[in-house]
Amino acid sequence: MSGATHGAAPEDGTGADCPRAWPPIPPAPPPAGAYRDYFVMLLDRIPTPIAVCRADGQVLIANPAMAAQWGAVPGQLRGRNLLDLFRPRDPAQIARIMEALRLGHRSRYPVEVRWRTSPDEPEKQGELTIDPVGGPSAAPPSLLALLREDPGAGAAAPPVAPRAATSPVEARILALAAGGATTAAIGSALGLTVDGVNYHLTRLARRWRVQGRTALVAKAYVLGVLAADRWPPVPAAPGDGGARTPGP
Repeated sequence: MSGATHGAAPEDGTGADCPRAWPPIPPAPPPAGAYRDYFVMLLDRIPTPIAVCRADGQVLIANPAMAAQWGAVPGQLRGRNLLDLFRPRDPAQIARIMEALRLGHRSRYPVEVRWRTSPDEPEKQGELTIDPVGGPSAAPPSLLALLREDPGAGAAAPPVAPRAATSPVEARILALAAGGATTAAIGSALGLTVDGVNYHLTRLARRWRVQGRTALVAKAYVLGVLAADRWPPVPAAPGDGGARTPGP
């Protein structure tokens, strides 16, 4: 008599009652740190000035658009406080928001603010939107701050206020680009991501109405942003004519 039990499926798994293939195995979720990387990459690409802060206003991370308001790179805003950067039109509103957060309220809080990026720049006005973020149990929550500038607020006649040729970060990017550095090398030298460098270059190209890195560097020399008698290229000193305001 055969040792196989009548009706039993063969051991090779080819019996009628056995599945022809194993069910697909779902892919493993990305590591927890990957989500933060995706978030940082998204921040770098967004042209809206954004910062993530603690409940007390201390900046945890800022994107290039927010740092550009202060002529800085994103890492230089880390540890600063929003109240050191922006002046609320109604200081009492901040106390009301802090009390609402303490009570666990989760609303969107618009705050009218003013700020000055440098002593020789005109005062800017706009709205800082504060959104509590994080799980419902997070106490206190983190804050997502989005800045919307109102370029026409307080302007007397001209719709566009005069501005300096470049910020210090923009001038350093242009100097490295003029010396032939790649986008990645510029980012490594200045602590920026590739997207952050491209953001500044695109912003300059749009402001100066030029296309391509070669034309951008050429105009930087014409405007006196870069020193004409130095190699490797460096930003021009204020006394060398590098503080001229660019025309169209």
